[in-house]
Amino acid sequence: MRHRTILEYRDYRYLKLAVLIVVAVIFAYGWYAYPLGHYGGTPLGYTLGTIGALLIFWLMWLGVQKRRYRTTGDVKGWLSAHIYLGTSLLVIATLHAAFQVGWNVHTLAYVLMIIVIASGFYGVYTYLRFPGLMTENLAEDTLESLTLKIADIDREARRLALGMSDEVNQAVLASIQKTRIGGGVYAQLREQVSSCPTTSAVKLIKSRSGTVKGDAARKHQDLYGMMLRKERLVRRARIDIRYKAIMDIWLFFHVPLSVALLAALVAHIVAVFFYW
Repeated sequence: MRHRTILEYRDYRYLKLAVLIVVAVIFAYGWYAYPLGHYGGTPLGYTLGTIGALLIFWLMWLGVQKRRYRTTGDVKGWLSAHIYLGTSLLVIATLHAAFQVGWNVHTLAYVLMIIVIASGFYGVYTYLRFPGLMTENLAEDTLESLTLKIADIDREARRLALGMSDEVNQAVLASIQKTRIGGGVYAQLREQVSSCPTTSAVKLIKSRSGTVKGDAARKHQDLYGMMLRKERLVRRARIDIRYKAIMDIWLFFHVPLSVALLAALVAHIVAVFFYW
């Protein structure tokens, strides 16, 4: 059975609801005739503004409730409603403003809404694309199991390297002590690390493979194979962290922008009802 994405939740339940809302709003806008034309201060304008404001408050409330939904298994429903109903705001708010913009708090709220929705689109893209890539990268492993495998290789590689040249021994030791997985935001977003000690150790050991003979050559080859496996495991761990960082980093923009939108919306409402 094909896996359904959050966009297909319950046979596109929230897409149908959003389309119904948008069609009704467009029909009302086209049907409604006001002597002075369309603008936000008409009865229809106030109605659309109220619908849009209530929808924004509701979507923000859904965001707060998201953690609770994780325990009830309704995360997909929350995300689907958030995506489709949030997108419908583009039409509702635009018709509320009657395509009129200016240098004021009302336009600020409108622009912030567009930016928030755009960042939400990027979030949808990441949550649809990267979980599959993470599964493909990790296969049956987890980040924790990769870390344990790397630690096992480090112990065995250290034991083998002690009987080899100081140059090889130091390279393996540097790989154990200085190889970093994760770190700050920039480090998490990097898949390749040009100065990775493990990669340097692999290159060094390979370049010295022709200088040893007999039993030492066999141990040297074993060490090379170990370090090569470690390099691949480190790369997979970094890729997993990078995917997770890409999926999470947009929230550092989406959430503050949503709060800014809420503040601008409140200012917009206060300005309309108390200063106009």
